[in-house]
Amino acid sequence: MSFVNTSTGSFFNRSLAQMAELRGRIERNRTQIATGLRIERGSEDPAAAAQLRSVARRTALAGVEGDNAARLGQDLGAASEELTAVTDLLQRARELAVQAANTPSGADGRQAIGFELQQLSEELFARANGTTLTGEPLFAGLSSGTAFTRDALGNVTYTGTPASGAVPIAPGTAIERGLPGSEVFEFTLGGTPTSAFAVLGGLAAALNGGSPDPAAAASAAIDGIDAALDTASRAQTILGTRMAWVEQVQEQQQSRSVALAERRSRVGDTDVAEAIARLQQSLTALEATQAAFARVSSLSLFDALR
Repeated sequence: MSFVNTSTGSFFNRSLAQMAELRGRIERNRTQIATGLRIERGSEDPAAAAQLRSVARRTALAGVEGDNAARLGQDLGAASEELTAVTDLLQRARELAVQAANTPSGADGRQAIGFELQQLSEELFARANGTTLTGEPLFAGLSSGTAFTRDALGNVTYTGTPASGAVPIAPGTAIERGLPGSEVFEFTLGGTPTSAFAVLGGLAAALNGGSPDPAAAASAAIDGIDAALDTASRAQTILGTRMAWVEQVQEQQQSRSVALAERRSRVGDTDVAEAIARLQQSLTALEATQAAFARVSSLSLFDALR
């Protein structure tokens, strides 16, 4: 009788353990199907869990890089728009300078031209102190203040930094966020440092009675305006190149994002068809185990009572 009891007890223990394991499998399969995630705990598949953590870190970093690229593209675009306006107003200033240099006009005519040039100078100053959508200066480099200031005499001075700083937008890739105003509005003319503000302001003053020969002053100012246009054009080219670079990086970011998503899915997502098949197998095995347990339990109870 002791032999029978020992065998029966071992059978019960094995059956209960087997049914518990099957129930655990069933629960895991149901969870995998419901959540779409193959791994619930890292201990289930340490290697796959490590890969998923790596993908998650790379995805988070890619998100930051993507935000940086989007903001950088906006900032570069805003700076480019300002320079387009600057180029247009410098072109108009050149037309006025040519008119003042070659068209005979009296004091009233020169004064009208000078007044318009003064207005263009004011607009130039405003454009040079343009800001991003978030209110940050476009041409002040790393400074958070205005790029240019003007004293009581009308002299304009660059108050930003000589560098703009680079923004990381991809692994191993960082692009300058803009151009300092000193590279956009200041230049050397005849070996002397000057600026577009000085050229336009000086010409306006000359036409308003500040020069004994306004026509000669206008003719001389044309070279300065041309230098200002060349400087602005170079800056526009640089910004355009960077914008194209950002767009290319953004396209690559999209491809990397897709690749990361595919890798995460491949490693961590549930193969629903396979999970359903495993679930059915486990359910069938549990039913068979329960049926066998019930039959053997009945026989063992009968033998014990007999």
